[in-house]
Amino acid sequence: MRVLVTGAAGFIGSQVADLLADEGHEVVALDALLPQAHGAPPVEADRHDLVRGDVRDGRLLDRLLPGVDAVCHQAAMVGHGLDPSDAPEYASHNDLGTAVLLAAMHRAGVTRLVLASSMVVYGEGRYVCPDHASVRPSPRRPEDLAAGRYDPTCPHCRQPLASVLVPEDAPLEPRSTYAATKLAQEHLAAAWARQTGGGVWALRYHNVYGPRMPRDTPYAGVASIFRSALAAGRPPRVLEDGRQRRDFVHVTDVARANLLALTASPPVAALLPVNVCSGEPHTVGELARALADAMGGPEPVVVGGARAADVRHVVADPRRAAELLGYTARVRFAEGVASFATDPLREPAALPA
Repeated sequence: MRVLVTGAAGFIGSQVADLLADEGHEVVALDALLPQAHGAPPVEADRHDLVRGDVRDGRLLDRLLPGVDAVCHQAAMVGHGLDPSDAPEYASHNDLGTAVLLAAMHRAGVTRLVLASSMVVYGEGRYVCPDHASVRPSPRRPEDLAAGRYDPTCPHCRQPLASVLVPEDAPLEPRSTYAATKLAQEHLAAAWARQTGGGVWALRYHNVYGPRMPRDTPYAGVASIFRSALAAGRPPRVLEDGRQRRDFVHVTDVARANLLALTASPPVAALLPVNVCSGEPHTVGELARALADAMGGPEPVVVGGARAADVRHVVADPRRAAELLGYTARVRFAEGVASFATDPLREPAALPA
């Protein structure tokens, strides 16, 4: 299979490109090398004759797509960013870029797409109330956060809620600019699929970590931020009370999920979302402590507070990925975090002027 991988020099995209090549597939590698993710062109890109270019360049895509059997779309601006002034860049790279790519795929007759989506489209996770069953939680109030009351409450009776697994048909409520653009990517891809008869697997990644993560940048994930602090001899700073639950999934498992989606039959629906997770949830505090232990660094410091776009608990239901793609994670949390303590990370990224 000949596969165009966008974002092929990135943290996840480079792992996908390598695995595809290892499995005998032909990779067409494209990456804009955005400074938010790359300090210098990564050495991993040399293997694939990387084309340096932008998914917003339709003419370039028209040269790359003929003969391609499927597209694996990883290119995106990621993370919380700096502030709302980032919004035009997020919308341009993530949504305009996806629209240009989909139009070029239509011109080339390419009908198979694997889209890198994200758990951030859910907003808060799924919750149940003892008296009102499954409910959408009330917004977390500033006065509650200031008082250290972090768990969401029932909108009907204000009782504390219990966090449960989030299935793919859960309500979607993006809380950040990045999250809004990831949901828009799904909508654009679904519309393209309905119009063209194409098929899209939308892989909703949960908290990905592992080798080749960017470091020392506000666009990086929490695992990278904690590790950078420990490498500098500083304790990881854990927001809230450290008990917020996430699913930390190793990047090699994410790459394998992409391989399985690319080689699976197209979904029956125009677009089918699939959680890509470890199935082994842990708290953010547990991640910080495990990394500190593995690196022999100082104990994590719980600092309270919460960022405006943060959610309390997002714990994925892994069943659809297992049933439809045959995907289950192989890297356990303890093993993955211990390895991550010494994994090579990307050089510091240069932030835009």
